[in-house]
Amino acid sequence: MKALITDIDAAGKRLDAWLSAQLAPDLSRNRIQALITSGQVTIDGKVVSETKHKLRDGMNIEIIVPEPEDATPLGEDIPLDILYEDTDLIVINKPAGLVVHPGNGNWTGTLVNALIHHCGDTLSGIGGVKRPGIVHRLDKETSGVIVVAKNDLAHRHLSAQFADHGRTGDLERAYLAIVWGTPDRTTGTIDAHLGRSHRDRTKQAIVHEEREDARHAVTHFEVLERFGAREDSTALASLIECQLETGRTHQIRVHMTHIGHPLVGDMEYGGAYKTKANKFDEPLQSIVKGFDRQALHARLLAFEHPITGEIMRFEAPLPEDMAELLEAFRGYSL
Repeated sequence: MKALITDIDAAGKRLDAWLSAQLAPDLSRNRIQALITSGQVTIDGKVVSETKHKLRDGMNIEIIVPEPEDATPLGEDIPLDILYEDTDLIVINKPAGLVVHPGNGNWTGTLVNALIHHCGDTLSGIGGVKRPGIVHRLDKETSGVIVVAKNDLAHRHLSAQFADHGRTGDLERAYLAIVWGTPDRTTGTIDAHLGRSHRDRTKQAIVHEEREDARHAVTHFEVLERFGAREDSTALASLIECQLETGRTHQIRVHMTHIGHPLVGDMEYGGAYKTKANKFDEPLQSIVKGFDRQALHARLLAFEHPITGEIMRFEAPLPEDMAELLEAFRGYSL
């Protein structure tokens, strides 16, 4: 329980606003509003459940902050490749095939389930619930670096960094992708709005910027290698690095398909290339046919630590399946 006494500066202010200022950064305004409406705040011994309640000088306010509730998802003993961990956050090298958060069709076996089990009592609660704070996500079949918050303060700070997309801060995200063909420039920027596809609502599509659900999306890319390069400057496939200026669902996958170079293995956005491997000699043909996910890996993540202010930088090597695919393309000649 926390006990406070208002002063002359509090007179006329809203209860939730004043408490937010007094209790920051430990409790967010949303959390305080939830505590007020649930009857956890008293003024001069009487419960006040109105967030807009006006204050006067000399009021005795008590606020009860319950222990964090157990998380709704259950903890599961799922192995994790931990790159870094402290009391505020944890950085994971996520394998392909692992869903980040429980949802339709994936209520168990997710990264969240694994983190609840692993972190245990070090989770001090996000919004009053013992759960990890997801500030960004990777698609199920995308591998690589992901950071997760352990408490409200870290969650808010990291969320703000990802919302800013590194425009004014130190956030940096870099992905490696193997794509069909090769862009006509070594470096470039794709600036195209994304929205839900009319044909399949589970997929994203390039949409007009004035459409109601349009979200601005910018991807910068650099061609690192070309495989099976031809005299006319085309190629069989390419290894590219993508850096995100925004972080939209399926952004890299949709943007690369938009410029005519879908990711190898991406059946959602590059299904037209499904039979391309039939023309290859072995072992490339079998390796490409057996690669059953989009060839995308979150190689690098850098951010400011939410408590210490230190710039944290993490890299994850290519997973075995993508490294094998890369070497097969490198060894192929037309």
